[in-house]
Amino acid sequence: MRTDDFWAVIDRATADRPASPAEVAERAVADLATRDPEEIVAWGRHLDKVMTASGTEDLWAAAYLINSGADGPDFDAFRGWLIAHGRKAVSAAVQQPDVLANVVVIKEAADTGAVFRAEEVLDIAARAYEQATGGPLPAGERLRTRPEVADLWDFDDEEEMRRRLPRLSALFLEPPD
Repeated sequence: MRTDDFWAVIDRATADRPASPAEVAERAVADLATRDPEEIVAWGRHLDKVMTASGTEDLWAAAYLINSGADGPDFDAFRGWLIAHGRKAVSAAVQQPDVLANVVVIKEAADTGAVFRAEEVLDIAARAYEQATGGPLPAGERLRTRPEVADLWDFDDEEEMRRRLPRLSALFLEPPD
């Protein structure tokens, strides 16, 4: 599956600005479930590639700041939320995670404590395949989609966080003494 074909499913699912990532996931499942099972499998493989490409240390740090902590599954769910916002959102956040400080709902989260997760986006291919075939999505080779926790810099190091993600740090961290 081509990258454009993968994102076209998300683009159709985000048409008319759906209310939530859950609605994006429902729309994408409905779209994919009408397709050949091999195409659904290919879409799922491409999702794994997007997850791998977005599995950067600094994006994980951004998710950690924004969501007041993020273990591996939380980081995956954060990227599901990001994917539900489309290709440009993912691309911008991967290239420079600090741009997330410009997103209105993230700015508001500094006051509201909102958390950004969308596990349902990560299950689109499996749910579509089950609807289309009545069976589970075939197990494929699992890609490593995020760094090992032991390899990460210390996200509780506020000085390092301010250096790497200054705008997000200004929103989510207390001012330095």
